Amino acid sequence: MNQPDISVIVPAKDEEESIPELSQWISRVMQAHGFRYEVFFIDDGSSDGTWQQILKVNADDERFKGIRFNRNFGKSAALQTGFRVARGKVVITMDADLQDSPDEIPELYRMVTQDGFHLVSGWKKKRHDPISKTVPSKFFNYITGLLSGIRLHDFNCGLKAYQSTVVKNINVYGEMHRYIPVIAKWAGFTKITEKVVEHRERKFGYTKFGLERFINGFLDLLSITFVSRFRQKPMHFFGTWGTVSFLIGFVFTAKLFWDKMNSLFISRVPMKREITEQPLFYLALVAVVIGVQLFVTGFLAEMFAMQSLSKRDYLVIEKVGLEEETARKLQGVVN
Repeated sequence: MNQPDISVIVPAKDEEESIPELSQWISRVMQAHGFRYEVFFIDDGSSDGTWQQILKVNADDERFKGIRFNRNFGKSAALQTGFRVARGKVVITMDADLQDSPDEIPELYRMVTQDGFHLVSGWKKKRHDPISKTVPSKFFNYITGLLSGIRLHDFNCGLKAYQSTVVKNINVYGEMHRYIPVIAKWAGFTKITEKVVEHRERKFGYTKFGLERFINGFLDLLSITFVSRFRQKPMHFFGTWGTVSFLIGFVFTAKLFWDKMNSLFISRVPMKREITEQPLFYLALVAVVIGVQLFVTGFLAEMFAMQSLSKRDYLVIEKVGLEEETARKLQGVVN
């Protein structure tokens, strides 16, 4: 079985009207440039006729394959599943709503194969989105670049290209698809760049993302930043702060007892207030307790870090066009 040049992964949620046109567009681009390719549509629990359209596309061209979730697991789950079954030398991801242009694929492929980039992220420099999306997006892109050290203008662009090695060695879960460049960097794939890509107006349907994604995005950014830095050695974080807290509490507690001993045996001047009547005593006690708790948390986190990542339960109820070996890989991911 020849390895495809390109694997295209397309998460789809209620995009029945877009699937036929997108499939034809991808096919035209691939054939015009002589690429060997495969396309995976990941139906993320659609409630319309998306899966039926995927079946029709597969019947016309077996290079278009489909995987269907039994419910909506989210874009990260769809991408992670596609990453595991993709066989191409270069993996391209794009949204199914026709706002990403397949005409960008040849140049993205060239930047990965010839320029040697691990990851090329699309930059929708001119966006056809309302200001309620563009302004918060610019803010989060700025903060993400600041915290991660990756200078990209559009972390959340669905149109990206990866070396196959990258997608086989990263894990995307929850809502972390927004920060795949950050995950890739912390996995050691540091050759990351961006390319200005065309952003088209939505032709069918409606956006699946609301304002809550910005709040979730900020929390996910804090999470991925912490996990990326301290995943292998969580004791470095918890142990450090636990030690600081314990020592502060211990020093103040020792001072209070020294003052007490001094008043009893050395100066013999009675203290104005007993130790237990002083607010400093309780603050010191709290600091000691917090320090011990952080230490225990660090030890537990270290033990969890030694365990392998648990499998993600993305229940696939149907699939079409997958070869036997590819289907086995998928089964290993979702069960």
